[in-house]
Amino acid sequence: MADAVRMDKWLWAARFFKTRGLAAKACELGRVELNGQPAKAARDVHAGNTLRVKTEGGEFEIEVLALSEVRGPAAAAQALYRETEESKAARQKVADARKAMREFEVLPTARPDKRDRRTLNRIRGRG
Repeated sequence: MADAVRMDKWLWAARFFKTRGLAAKACELGRVELNGQPAKAARDVHAGNTLRVKTEGGEFEIEVLALSEVRGPAAAAQALYRETEESKAARQKVADARKAMREFEVLPTARPDKRDRRTLNRIRGRG
C-alpha cells in the first residue's frame, strides 16, 4: 500500500464528497485544510495528518488513520479517519441550533397561487 494518496482521492474514498470532482472543487475553494494550511487537490495525504473539511454536513476536524484510493462501503470509509471530540461537539451544537430555529419557522398554509408564483419568480430573477 502507498504511503501517500492525493487529497481529492482520499476525500472521495472517505466519503466526504460524492465525486472526486467535488472534492477537488472544495480544495480549490479553500474548504479543506491540511495541518492548518489550505490544501490543493493534488497534495499528498499521509497517515497521521490533521484535516479540516467543510461540507454541507458541517465542519469536520479529523485525523487520518489509513489511506485508500478506492471508494468502498461506508464502514470501511469511516475506518480511514477519526473525528476529534471538539469537532463532534461543535457539529452537534450547530445541528441543535438548526432544529431549534425550525420551531419558529412560519410555514405556508397552502400552495402558492398565481400572484405568489410571479413574486417568487421575480425574486429568483426569472421574469
